[in-house]
Amino acid sequence: MRLLLVEDDNHVAAALTAVLSRHGFDITHARSGEEALKALLPGAGAPFGVVLLDLGLPDQDGFEVCGRIRKLTATPVIMVTARSDVRSRIHGLNLGADDYVVKPYDTMELLARIHAVSRRTLPSDSGGGAGTEDSGEGPQPPLRLGPVTIELPTRQVSVDGATVSLTRKEFDLLALLAQRPGVVFRREQIISEVWRTSWEGTGRTLEVHIASLRSKLHMPALIETVRGVGYRLVAPAG
Repeated sequence: MRLLLVEDDNHVAAALTAVLSRHGFDITHARSGEEALKALLPGAGAPFGVVLLDLGLPDQDGFEVCGRIRKLTATPVIMVTARSDVRSRIHGLNLGADDYVVKPYDTMELLARIHAVSRRTLPSDSGGGAGTEDSGEGPQPPLRLGPVTIELPTRQVSVDGATVSLTRKEFDLLALLAQRPGVVFRREQIISEVWRTSWEGTGRTLEVHIASLRSKLHMPALIETVRGVGYRLVAPAG
């Protein structure tokens, strides 16, 4: 897999490149946001499987770079940064990042996340993960939960008729919960269905995605936290 590493610290980039190369990745190193964007332009070369994006870049903020990347390509983006606050995590995900890793991190954790986001973007997943695939029995009717409408085949979500832009993982998470309203999904089950892994460190990412969904849908009560167990979708009236 080709991987674009956007990191202005040459020492950090060299160490990470060495590790990732040993695991079979073909690394291209960009030292600035503009250099990264040029590498992602159509015709610049073979497509990348994943972008690792540091936020502290010399020419522009990594959040801005992520937003510009999303206008160019659907290539998965993993933000890798020392910014650990939840607000930054949610902001990054809202901009279209597929995952968010906080420095310092364990190398095996990063590798697990790279493989997870790459699996979710395989062509076989285009029909939707988390149980949204076409069963071959004709078009699936939309899920309607009060003002929320979820179109599984097209992966579109709207609230009161207004389209809500969700990342792949956010859609898969919402679709999973919405197909069984009122049922409590264990955290381990959600991570297995949406992230396709049993790796325990994904739990913090799940919490961030739940918070992001509540914020984007402007319905904080839609997804209820069942303490010590997991989450369930509470179908609104109407």
